Amino acid sequence: MKLAAAKYKLVIVESPAKAKTIGKYLGRSYHVEASNGHVRDLPKSQMGVDVNNNFEPKYITIRGRGDVLERIRKEAKNAAQILLATDPDREGEAISWHLAKMLGVEPGDQCRVTFQEITKKAVKNAITSPRSIDMSLVNAQQARRVLDRLVGYSISPLLWAKVRKGLSGGRVQSVATRIIVDREEEIESFIPAEYWDIAAKIACGGQRFNARLDTLADKKAQINNAQMAKDALEAIQSGEYKVRGVKTGEKRKMPAAPFTTSNLQQEAARKLRFTTAKTMQIAQTLYEGVDLEGEGTQGLITYMRTDSVRVSEEALAAVREEIAARYGDAYLPEKPNAYKGRGRAQDAHEAIRPTDVSLRPDDVKASLTRDQYNLYKLIYLRFISSQMTPALFDTMTADIASDNASFRFYSEHKRFPGFTTVYEEGVDDEAPSVESGKMPRLEAGEPAAVEDVTSEQHFTQPPPRYTEASLVRALEEKGIGRPSTYAPTISTIIARGYVMREKSRLIPTELGRTVTDMMREYFKDIVDVEFTSEMESQLDRVEDEQLPWRDVIRVFYENFSKVLEVAEASIEKMEIKDEVSDIPCEKCGAMMVYKTGRFGKFLACPNFPDCRNTKPVFAYIDTPCPKCGARLAEKTSRKGRKFFSCERYPECDFISWDYPVPDKCPVCGCHMTLKQNRKGERWHICASETCRNRVLVNGSETDADDAPGGAADAALSEASGGVSE
Repeated sequence: MKLAAAKYKLVIVESPAKAKTIGKYLGRSYHVEASNGHVRDLPKSQMGVDVNNNFEPKYITIRGRGDVLERIRKEAKNAAQILLATDPDREGEAISWHLAKMLGVEPGDQCRVTFQEITKKAVKNAITSPRSIDMSLVNAQQARRVLDRLVGYSISPLLWAKVRKGLSGGRVQSVATRIIVDREEEIESFIPAEYWDIAAKIACGGQRFNARLDTLADKKAQINNAQMAKDALEAIQSGEYKVRGVKTGEKRKMPAAPFTTSNLQQEAARKLRFTTAKTMQIAQTLYEGVDLEGEGTQGLITYMRTDSVRVSEEALAAVREEIAARYGDAYLPEKPNAYKGRGRAQDAHEAIRPTDVSLRPDDVKASLTRDQYNLYKLIYLRFISSQMTPALFDTMTADIASDNASFRFYSEHKRFPGFTTVYEEGVDDEAPSVESGKMPRLEAGEPAAVEDVTSEQHFTQPPPRYTEASLVRALEEKGIGRPSTYAPTISTIIARGYVMREKSRLIPTELGRTVTDMMREYFKDIVDVEFTSEMESQLDRVEDEQLPWRDVIRVFYENFSKVLEVAEASIEKMEIKDEVSDIPCEKCGAMMVYKTGRFGKFLACPNFPDCRNTKPVFAYIDTPCPKCGARLAEKTSRKGRKFFSCERYPECDFISWDYPVPDKCPVCGCHMTLKQNRKGERWHICASETCRNRVLVNGSETDADDAPGGAADAALSEASGGVSE
């Protein structure tokens, strides 16, 4: 494209927010425009892939992007140079390629720039070193897009015809749904096994400590029923005990690597109760730039779609300087901590980290929303801790034994906190409890007494249902999808009604089970985890220029088209009956039925479309409304924040963002709410702004997931900021 002489260069980015930030950095010699994401794509109304012409994709201008494209073309006519600065990933590379095609720019021209972070220095450095468009990235994205279109636009019409209108079947979403369905079936078929724990208080040398039964008659103790427990207690009581052996040691706990996309989504779900979609939305704003008081607009984190744990030398030097200055040399390792990424990590990107470690979370808090602050703090503390020294623990293992039985005592004491001063990684499942604190002084051979022996019955538990965090981890471990696909995949299977959230857990609906059963029978490769993982590997090989992208599609489609023909001929029409409620429709009198939508269950009139009445379904908590005594319902705001209001709204206008409790304030008589501080202490706090009386409660023994309505955890997380230092 021949460009007219002009005084400015045109830079095209994806989002208006990024355009605003970069425009401030580059000054008047540059014009920065936003494409608002993709401007060209496959048509929605048809397959858009010519399977008889070497799988040639048919791209068209996306509806609603005409005005955007016209504005960019107008600017391009007068620009001295066009620089395509879309996001630094496969999809961003494809968007730049589409823009180049539509603006008449040759992909081989030096027209492509990328920003790993949006800071003044990074932007000015990148803008002076443009490169050509990387066609291996573009082809990898085209292969993924065409493959997903062939699967989705072939299976979805089949689901419409055989099951229900509005459904969809996709290459990644079908596997994700199957993983959740498989887990539910595993839970349902689980047979609990009985076992007993036997513990005792050990007295030795004037010290007392707890220990668990380890062996009986020199064999590992396995107590499977009440009679065995009774026999064990008799055997324990008959012996004389002494310390048989003591082993002391040191344990080192290493810090976790800085965040990748999946790690960030998992940790934000655990600690902040964010959905994967919310995490990525907030991270996008932190990456694109925030207007900081006294500093101007600046991106606070590096690019948030990455599976690499690499950190630049410049960032390592800065964080090591910050650690030494703030925490001291004892917290700074001799050389930077190095982390190994997953096998197919895209090492062109860095890990997610702060762009400037001198911008501490509390220093910029006033310029951020609460959610931005919490997520930035999470990223900041994780990055700082990743380059700190390990935590050191003194450990002790002791056996207290008689001729008949032995008890084992294990304890660990944190001698040096290391990185845990700043941050500790969350976990999905509780770890076994370990004695901590001051260790007893024990010597082999000294006598001991076994006191207060207790036996407790337990049953093995089925595997837990997936949360968004654990599902993301499973998808990553199994090689399903890539960092950019996790959030939209989960959003899609919930929006389609295949899966619903209940107390943060993902549960398959009857519709999800039916569709998965059909897919397992007729499209077993599409929902096969290993097959899907292998397809991801082949798409990665396209990016590495080891496979032509059309060859990958051809091999897949040859088998898929045959399977599709069989399915279309064999699958019979299915009927999924709605669950009938005991609530009559106030408009026509029919008993309303439960439906599942994007935001979970709701009630709908079965006479649709003649009657379009719908009603929300709320979870209720045990606490009565402080104003009128009616039930309190747990609701969700448009921004996804939970709150509690009276079921008689609008007649009663009571509302609370914090979890209300039945107790009244002993000082003023107002209602109280439940909150938790960063130390894990739980308080009942008076809701009256003029009182604010606080009463400490024993929160450590209360499981917030078991609280009525299942919302206490969310309320507490929001109250405490979600992150503990």
